[in-house]
Amino acid sequence: CLTSANKPVLTLFTKKPCPLCDEAKEVLEPYKKRFILQEVDITLPENSAWNDKYKYDIPVFHLNGKFLMKHQVDIEKFEDQLVKLELQN
Repeated sequence: CLTSANKPVLTLFTKKPCPLCDEAKEVLEPYKKRFILQEVDITLPENSAWNDKYKYDIPVFHLNGKFLMKHQVDIEKFEDQLVKLELQN
């Protein structure tokens, strides 16, 4: 069992409303015990740099701070990267 300290962090860059983000979270639901989901609302003033970068691309996902995917969940890519990180711990 991984402790939360060792769990990879999946960052979701989102805004409200974001039907694609909701869909992406549903796709990731079966994996949620294996990572920590951190959501970043790109419309908040403190996130303006992310807004400039991703306003036309959300949802965007970073895994442990590295860009992973955008627009929709590539479940094979996600699982592949998740397993790699789990094997490192």
